[in-house]
Order: sequence, then C-alpha cells, then structure tokens
Amino acid sequence: MSVTLRQPATRRRCLGRLAAAGVAATWPGLAARAQGPAPVRVGLTAEFKMSLSTSDDALRLGLQLAVEDINASGGVLGGRPLQLELRDDRSVPARGVENLRELAALPDLVAVFGSRFSPVVSEMAQVAPEVRCPVITPWSAGNTVLDPKRRPEWAFRVSLNDTWALRTLMRAAQAEGHSRLGLLVPNSGWGRSCHAAAEAYAAAHRGVQLLPARWYNWGGESTLVEHVIQLRQAGMQGLVLVANEPEGKVLCHELLALPAASRPPIYSHWGIAAGDFPQLVGARLAELDLRVVQTRALLMHRDPRGQRLLQRAAQQMGLADPLRLPSLVGLGHAYDALQLLRLAVQQAGSTRREAVREALEHLPAHEGVVRRYAPAFTPERHEALAESDVLLARWDAQGRLQAV
Repeated sequence: MSVTLRQPATRRRCLGRLAAAGVAATWPGLAARAQGPAPVRVGLTAEFKMSLSTSDDALRLGLQLAVEDINASGGVLGGRPLQLELRDDRSVPARGVENLRELAALPDLVAVFGSRFSPVVSEMAQVAPEVRCPVITPWSAGNTVLDPKRRPEWAFRVSLNDTWALRTLMRAAQAEGHSRLGLLVPNSGWGRSCHAAAEAYAAAHRGVQLLPARWYNWGGESTLVEHVIQLRQAGMQGLVLVANEPEGKVLCHELLALPAASRPPIYSHWGIAAGDFPQLVGARLAELDLRVVQTRALLMHRDPRGQRLLQRAAQQMGLADPLRLPSLVGLGHAYDALQLLRLAVQQAGSTRREAVREALEHLPAHEGVVRRYAPAFTPERHEALAESDVLLARWDAQGRLQAV
C-alpha cells in the first residue's frame, strides 16, 4: 500500500502516522500510474521522527527531485518510472536493518539509501550482502560503513568519511597555530571512528599534540562545558568537536555563558549541520569561533544546474533564500547518488540487484551537480568523493553556511 504525502510542512506528522501503521510513504508524482509500467523502487530509511534533524529532509528532497527529473525524462529500463519508498528508523540500528530487510523484499527494489547515523548505516552495510541489496549513503561518514575486507562490497558512499573530516579539521587548526588540540567525542561507533582518525593524524604529524579525548554519552548529556574547561586547563588551544545538533546546541549555549577569552576556537565535524544550527543556537552563534567541515556540495550554487536544483528545493521547503536550506550538502549528495544509480540500472538492463551492484562499480563518467565522477566507483573504491572535495565553512549572519 502506498500513501501520498502532500506538503513538506506536514511531512513529519504524516510520517509519524505512517510509521505507526507500518505503511510505505510515496511522494507526489513518484508513484507509477495504475495502468502504467511497473515502477522500479528505491528505498530511503532515515530518522524522520527526530524533531531537530534536517538532514533527513535534505536527503529525501534530493532523492525526490532526482526521481522527478528521471521520470520526466522517460524513467529507466524503457519507460519504467522510479518510485521512492520511505521508512523511519528513528536513528536505531536494529530498526534500520529491519527497514532494509523489508524494503529488499519489495518487487523491483534496486537499492536502499541510508541517512546520517553511521551506526545505523554500518549495520545495514553488514546485512546488505545477506539480502543482496546495494546500500548507498549520501551522508554517514563512519569509517566502518565501508569494509575493505568485505568482498563483494554492497555499500557505496557519496559523502565524506571520518578520516577526511578529522584530517581537514586538524590540519586547519594546525595551520592557525593551534598545536595542542582537545577532542570531544560521543561514546558511540561514530565517536570511536573519529577518535581513531584523530589519533592517526596526530601520530603522523609531529607538530600536533592530541590531548586525551573527552567522551560523552550521545543523547544523554545536559551539560558538556566541564569537558572543555578541563581541556583548557590541560593546555588545549583548539577544540575538535564531534557532535550532532542537540549536543552542539548545549555546548554552544554553555560556551556563550563564559567570558569570550575562555571560549576556544572550535573545529567541528558536520553532525551539528544535520539540523538548523543557527536557529537552534540563535544570533549569538556569530560570537563563537566555529568552523564546520563540509564537502564541495556546499558550492553547487556556483553551477547553473546546481543553482536550479537549490531553487527547486527552496521552493518546496518554502524558503526565499536557497542558501538558507539546512543540511544543504545532503541535497546534492542524494541527487547525484540517485543519478548514479539510474546509470547503473540502465547499464544492468534489469532490476536484478547483483547486476546493479556490478554496474555501480563500472559506470561511465558522469557530470553531477556536486562534481564530475570519472568514474564514481571502482571494484576497489566505493567512495564517490575524494579528500580534496572536503572543505571548512562558517555560518554567516543570515544563517547560511559559507566556505572559508
């Protein structure tokens, strides 16, 4: 059974009802007509019921707009429309795996997209060979999502990874004269992945001293500033932060209550940008020396195709300024990822998932809105982006992320 969700503004309320009923959600114009060719299905499992999250909106919208464009140009496999199936995983790994199994059982489903939470996508990637379904992530950065020992590998990423993110953050801190770095990380798979990446960078760069990491419990902390105070007392010059938007909000509010001289420069992973962070923190966000890692998807407005995509997305979300779209990079990653999947389905010539997985590893060059993929993947490399695609950004006074 498919249900049409009518307006972006009512999306969460509708999805809550759908999730409770165990019903698939299909977006306007994405379902096959009753008398038309059978649809080719694509799944997305994400944290749709998390009230502060906006990355799920960005990913869903990127996929939705790609489906609209593909269907408007004739669909796939000789005129079959794509259909987007949505499931809520509430950021719970077991639920993500359950959604993957359920989606993989649908007729003519060719792949499932994951959302931002690396523990969820990592467990989905482990199950993907069993259900023989490609798992594609346009956001989650965890190094455990892709496993070089897994052959064949069924997971693919159009995003950055934790190694690239931490290198970029620590390299920037070092370039600005901050050699004694503190690390604040969640006690989770994502935190452990980032901790390992930070230690590897420090071990390879003699001029960097990484202080003992400070760990916090994800989703269970009402205060974080004591970690920063203790790191400052240990001589920290710059803080490398690994956090999502709820914890980032808590920390920023606490830092803003301190004298300006007590606030360290912050080099943050992009979890805080998975929500509308300027709205969460407020106008005083500008008082913090805060940089956040992003990818070149942040720059897609410089290209006419990317600009048009942003304008369409802003219109759907009711925003006058396309650059004010929260979690903007997820939009570009998801759009490009589905276009790459379209090429794979066409190359496979069927919805047989083994053939689609094989085709993803042997795609022709493709000009995306984020970058040119030449090619996106190979049998040895399932990362569509490169470390050179990673950059740092700041929020401006209008709440827009601007590359620095």
